[in-house]
Amino acid sequence: MTKHCCQAMQDNLTLNCSIHLDGFDCPDVLVNYIEKFSEYGIIVHNGGTGHIAINFCPWCGTRLPPSRRDLWFDTLADLGFQNPTEEPIPEKFHTDAWYRRDN
Repeated sequence: MTKHCCQAMQDNLTLNCSIHLDGFDCPDVLVNYIEKFSEYGIIVHNGGTGHIAINFCPWCGTRLPPSRRDLWFDTLADLGFQNPTEEPIPEKFHTDAWYRRDN
């Protein structure tokens, strides 16, 4: 489990809605975290799953870790994957396990 910068960030990343099953559908959920990229973003509530990446926590101001999105794609390309969002990829690339040093 990822430890986030502050309790406010943790609370805002936790979906506690009795109406919506997905944070992208709930207007009360403002941020999301993509573990495999170590990427935080402000949700764009337009019916999709887009977000605007952020570099600082909106609540405590802590600098957030840099996104590993480009490195994720580059690493999988080096392993021979042409389209990793549509191809079956190793399980560790679905989480932060691919870049953590403790695995």
